[in-house]
Amino acid sequence: MELGSKKASEKRKILRIDDAHKVIFDDFRNVELDEKADLVFADPPFGIGFKGNLQTYHRTPDALSYVEVPQQDYPDFIRSLIEWSHNALKDSGSMWLLSGWNNLSLVLNAVDRSGFHLVNHCIWRYQFGVFTRRRFTTSHYHLLLLAKDEDDYTFNKPEHYAEDVWDIKRPYHHGEKTAGNELPDELVEKCIDTSSNKGDLVVDPVLGSGTTIKVCIRRKRPCIGIEVNPALEARIRAKLGLDLFEGSQQST
Repeated sequence: MELGSKKASEKRKILRIDDAHKVIFDDFRNVELDEKADLVFADPPFGIGFKGNLQTYHRTPDALSYVEVPQQDYPDFIRSLIEWSHNALKDSGSMWLLSGWNNLSLVLNAVDRSGFHLVNHCIWRYQFGVFTRRRFTTSHYHLLLLAKDEDDYTFNKPEHYAEDVWDIKRPYHHGEKTAGNELPDELVEKCIDTSSNKGDLVVDPVLGSGTTIKVCIRRKRPCIGIEVNPALEARIRAKLGLDLFEGSQQST
């Protein structure tokens, strides 16, 4: 699982957890992988500003420095993310793309204009959204399952009657410095188990706190995470059970 770069002359930091799992600290738009992935999992910024995220999606005020995408840049950002993911996948590959409701229309429009086919539009319903006075409380995310080839993609049906609304509790990390909006392992695991098999390469171009790699290690999938915010390395290490000096670091 080697990588190239559109900016080969620039050095980037890599955290190598083991031979099958690593984190590249860079903007995904600067990274070109040498191996095609079986699955892309992406929970990108929502493009509504940290205050909006805090008020709507219960992002905690003690979060580590959070890298958001300005609203005016969000259409280009989400198009770039979808195009990058499409290029990074095998012909039989698929993608899970998460979104809030605020910019969902932009996300769906970008999907319509991409080479992906929308297989499912699932809803994750979580508990305890932020209390509101003049509108209904937001307590859900959107999960889009996209396939490059609508006739050839991995789908391991999780149960006989698998519905597209998932009730999964969200984690709370009292007293911990988090990435602001960390997904529950159960949610990520459901996506990865459904859309990949053991040994399949999973790529997360907006890794955040490292949940995708944590789940891939447990589920025996090699994984490459890409994260633009180097301040999250400590959180990634903590989540993976690495101490400060464990796991090799290098620039390339």
